[in-house]
Amino acid sequence: MGEELPRAEEAAAAGARSGGAWGSVLSCQELAAVGSVGFAPVGQVFGAAVYAAGAASASSCPGTARAAGRGEPEGFGPLVEAMYQARRTALDRMTAECAALGGHGVVGLRLSRTPFIFGELEFTAIGTAVRAAGAPAGKVPFTCGLSGQDFARLIKAGWVPAGLALGIAIGVRHDDRVTTRQARPWSGNTEMVGWTALVNETRQQSRRRLEDDVRRLGADGVVIAGMGMRVRQRDCPETVGRRDHIVEVTFTGTGIANFSGRSHSGPVLAVMPLGTWPRQAASPP
Repeated sequence: MGEELPRAEEAAAAGARSGGAWGSVLSCQELAAVGSVGFAPVGQVFGAAVYAAGAASASSCPGTARAAGRGEPEGFGPLVEAMYQARRTALDRMTAECAALGGHGVVGLRLSRTPFIFGELEFTAIGTAVRAAGAPAGKVPFTCGLSGQDFARLIKAGWVPAGLALGIAIGVRHDDRVTTRQARPWSGNTEMVGWTALVNETRQQSRRRLEDDVRRLGADGVVIAGMGMRVRQRDCPETVGRRDHIVEVTFTGTGIANFSGRSHSGPVLAVMPLGTWPRQAASPP
C-alpha cells in the first residue's frame, strides 16, 4: 500500500506535465495576488492519512492533585504524537505532489480532520502548488496557510513562509467534589475554577509546542491561522461515579522568516492576521 501512494503522485504529476489543465483551490482574487509577486499556479495538491487514534480513552485517571499542562497525562503522550504524525504525513504527501509538479511551495493550505468509518480519524491537507518563474526548485517546498492576498503581502514586506507550524496538547482533569458541586444546576452563576485552569493550561502548552515547531522550521515568527479546541468527558476509570474532562487544543500557523537571512536569537513572535480572517479558521483541524 505504501508504494501505491508515490505512484499516484507520479501519475498526477505526469498528467500535469503533459499539458493538462492545472487545478487550484485559490479564488480569482488570490490567483491575481499570487501572480503579482511572480508566482504562478502549477496544480492542486492533496495529501491524506487515516489514523486509529483513540487509545487514550484507556489511560489512567490523573487524580485530583495533578494539573493539566505539566507534561502529558499518562496515556495521552502517544495520542499527541499520533496527532502530530498524522498531520505531518498528510503534509508530506501533499508537498511530495508539489515537488513532483516542479512547484516551489503550497499556498492557501487547508488542514482538516474528520471522523472515519469505524471511529478512526482522517487528516487531509489541500492547497495550490505555485512556482516562481525562472527560479530553481528548492529541496523541500514551503507550505503556507495564508490566503493568496496575505501571501503576496508577506512577500512584498520582505518575508517568506518557512512552513506550516503546529502546536498540539491534551490536558485532563478529574472532577473532584468541588467541581462536581459547582456543576450542579442550583449552584448559581459561578466560575468553574478547575475547568478554567484545565483550558488555560492546555492552551499554554499548545502555544509552547507551536513555538517549538517554529524554531524547528528556522523561522523568526508565526502568523497564527487558527486555534481549535475539543472538549469531551468520560467516566473515570478509577473512581466509580466520577468523571474526567479532557481538552485537546490545536494551534496552526505559518512560520515566516526575513529575506535577509539574519540570525534570530530572540523569542518567537506570534501574531494574528490583520484584516480578513483566513477561510480555514472556520474549520479547525
